[in-house]
Amino acid sequence: MRTDDFSRAPRIAQAGAMFVGGTRYTGPLAWTRHARRYRTMIRQMERFRGYCGHRTYWQPPWTLGTVAWFETMDDLMLFARTGVHRELMEWVVDRKHATGGWIRVYEASPHGYSNGVWRAEGDVMATIETFTPIGREVEGPPVVRRRRTTSGAGGEPGVEAGTGTDPGAAP
Repeated sequence: MRTDDFSRAPRIAQAGAMFVGGTRYTGPLAWTRHARRYRTMIRQMERFRGYCGHRTYWQPPWTLGTVAWFETMDDLMLFARTGVHRELMEWVVDRKHATGGWIRVYEASPHGYSNGVWRAEGDVMATIETFTPIGREVEGPPVVRRRRTTSGAGGEPGVEAGTGTDPGAAP
């Protein structure tokens, strides 16, 4: 069900901004040296205004990354300016410790989808009627597929009944 009220959703779902980044370290020694600095930064981030949550991920062999959620883009960007974060980034970009890194920042649109216990408007479980339109679509296709027939429109197998079109075909 579409909504713009995430007040009953988990804290991460209430975030308006998300940071995703990764660093490829030079090896186990750099990774080990980084661990204390990283834990210090994470503790500070957890206490920071607007913090909604984070996850750390590992991608073999030596890439370590973070996904972090904040209430607003300003909260996220203010955290990036903190001394602990700045020190960590200076240490990371020294080619002795890491060979590469990347960052992406995303901002949530005000509306999304919720169901059941997370639905602020009532404990309702239901699908939306149609997917959000993409590209040049005025309306997205129905979420619940119509029952397929063995001989749909034009007698073609696998065609949605009554539409005469392949549901996966480009518009």
